[in-house]
Amino acid sequence: MTYIPRNFAEEQKEAGQHAKQLTAICEEFHITLDPIDWQTSGLWAWVSVNAIKISDLRDLSKQDNASILRQVQIKLLEQAALKIAHARPDMKALMWTPVEVVQPQEFLGLWIVTLETDERVPIAEYIRNGKRVYEHFTLDVHDQDALFKLFGPANAGEYAPGDSVTIDEHERRCTGEVVYILPPGKAFTNRKFPTRGRHTIAGKVFTNDLSSRYLVDCQDGFPHVVYQWQIINTVTEGTGTDGK
Repeated sequence: MTYIPRNFAEEQKEAGQHAKQLTAICEEFHITLDPIDWQTSGLWAWVSVNAIKISDLRDLSKQDNASILRQVQIKLLEQAALKIAHARPDMKALMWTPVEVVQPQEFLGLWIVTLETDERVPIAEYIRNGKRVYEHFTLDVHDQDALFKLFGPANAGEYAPGDSVTIDEHERRCTGEVVYILPPGKAFTNRKFPTRGRHTIAGKVFTNDLSSRYLVDCQDGFPHVVYQWQIINTVTEGTGTDGK
């Protein structure tokens, strides 16, 4: 159905103002928008970056600066991941996960974009020549110097590098190798366990708010950062059985 505004001239004027404001906001974030056709489409004009549609002008004009940046980031991260994965045209991203790393780094941020195929595509966000760009990030999980640079000094935990474990993350289970032990982090309070504040994992009991964290490589694009309570069991090499 064709959209017919009550007073297109008035809406057109408002759309022009919003387009100017939005362009200025994005420039502050080092993002260059494509020309916005507010003259023809009014507030329903598409806002895009490098021909990647973000949203319409009406939607973005209602958001604050941080929300505008995040919406642009999500779209650009998704398109970068799909291009890197040579995904089919109808493929979508399911999750956008920022990776907590030590600072400073060469990039602004590191993200894992999880596709419908469960492939995890690591994307680094940079400022290059005054523009925000998104590039594939590669990591050699066996390069201890690279892991140290990203995550800081290795820590001790109940599991050791080389251990094979099964993890539960976002209702998906996969088996991989522990490649690094990160500093402990605050454990989530909404865990799906029968008891609260007390969890038995591989025979170990935890009663405090901090949980060891591990980098587990499941061979699906980028290692998973998981808490100890997310480890379901260990796998005994050669048998595939529970190693508890």
